Amino acid sequence: MRDGIKLAANVYRPEGAGPFPVIVARTPYLKDGRGAGAAAKRYVDAGFVYVVVDVRGKGHSEGFYSAFTDDIPDGYDTIEWIAAQPWSTSRVGITGGSALGITANMAAIAAPPHLVAAYIVVAPTNRNDNSFMGGVLKDKDTIGWTRGQGGLTAEVEAGIRRSVIRGVLTDRNDMTQGLPYIRIPIYNVGGWYDIFDSGNTANFTYLQNFGAEGARGNQKLLMGPFGHGPLSGDLAYPGADNLRAANGDQEIRWFNYWLKGEENGIMDEPPVRYYMMASARKGALSPLNRFINAANWPPASRETRYYANADGGLSTRRPTSDQSFLSYRFDPANPVPTFGGANLTFDRGPMDQRAVAPRQDYLRFQTPVLAGNVVIAGKVSVEVWGATDGPDTDFMAKLIDVYPDGYEALVLDAPIRARYRNGRMRDDVRMMTPGAPERLVIDMWQTAITFEKGHRIMLVITSSNAPRFEVNPNTGEAPGLSTLPARVATNTVYFDRSRPTALVLPVIYPDESPPASAPPPRRGRR
Repeated sequence: MRDGIKLAANVYRPEGAGPFPVIVARTPYLKDGRGAGAAAKRYVDAGFVYVVVDVRGKGHSEGFYSAFTDDIPDGYDTIEWIAAQPWSTSRVGITGGSALGITANMAAIAAPPHLVAAYIVVAPTNRNDNSFMGGVLKDKDTIGWTRGQGGLTAEVEAGIRRSVIRGVLTDRNDMTQGLPYIRIPIYNVGGWYDIFDSGNTANFTYLQNFGAEGARGNQKLLMGPFGHGPLSGDLAYPGADNLRAANGDQEIRWFNYWLKGEENGIMDEPPVRYYMMASARKGALSPLNRFINAANWPPASRETRYYANADGGLSTRRPTSDQSFLSYRFDPANPVPTFGGANLTFDRGPMDQRAVAPRQDYLRFQTPVLAGNVVIAGKVSVEVWGATDGPDTDFMAKLIDVYPDGYEALVLDAPIRARYRNGRMRDDVRMMTPGAPERLVIDMWQTAITFEKGHRIMLVITSSNAPRFEVNPNTGEAPGLSTLPARVATNTVYFDRSRPTALVLPVIYPDESPPASAPPPRRGRR
């Protein structure tokens, strides 16, 4: 590297004199780990040199490991080293998923001259936003993953919790800062139940429509019914546990086109392919589960509000009452337990939310039985008009597909910490005025699902979801510095005409007659 540190790499080469185009992966999970040889064989058999590198401070590489801190300059130096080797044509692609997808994005931000294309699976756009959804730490996954990487001291943990306040140290290596510098085609692959659901869609949308020359117009996006590992619960989507089976061998086609110049038609195919989820109980898959091709993401939609009301209903009719609300006591010592969601280190996916026992701090609102399908694709949000009797609290929302037999399949869930309702820059932070209702908007991330005829749409509002999210002590103390005992908060949600709490859905109108499985991609060029 430019500072003299040496990184360790395995280089796998095809038979023959070469030179060959090169695909590189940069990993914190050890280049000699399980499955390394199988991955190498796949690329080598396709006619590429495959290079896998231990990132700085990991495996056999020198230096100090600090997750993703050095991966912009190290990515640049690695790719330029590869381009200079005699077995390389100097045309380099980078690949990887999860942490390897993050290091691939960092290399793309560095814009090394010989990086030609990337294939990135499940990676975020802004790691800090991903760790602090709505300003609330994804506790088990963020702290747990960091612990698994080693070196998690009490001081480090406190520092992670304090990083909820945004600044140059939290944002300097994030994609939102680096997207304008990317100049290459990227094939982004994500999953609706993945921890980085919002990342692949956001990165594609920016680069495809607003990116620099070389990136703009050259992006691809695949979104499938995947999680960051096998899905839990009683739903079974085709291919949910086998990304390659769902996407074919698009990665090899991608690199054949960009690194070898092979005219295989991949750039003549629609830029976006996304999975429209529908009813999917094990053994009873609806034909409305299918992949849909699109020109862009998100598809055109009509923003539709479903208003909650105090009797537990959810309707497109705006409330007309002058005053309507429900209050509950949120006790941090007795949080709502987590069942499923976009998790990394524990059960994930569309688990049955009936597992949450009836409790006074868990408010369910649902539509009547649907007389027809409601189809959505894009960003979902929840507008909560809420109040609390203290300086700070959390509000959390869930979007649920209720099956005719009562199964409550989780679709999306997300929180907002009241003090960060205006943002997480230091000057944005505002404590709540006790008893004063305010509008808090919860970003639920993105999805594509058909709520089928005979089902119901459910919105849940509560104030905790542990251990998925950190539990708010309701004291208003600075993050990472809690010294006061947690307090029980009385939280109130409003449903009247001047303070309407609503679920906001991106309703689309697709043709609902296609077969359950899309035809294989066309190989020829138009």
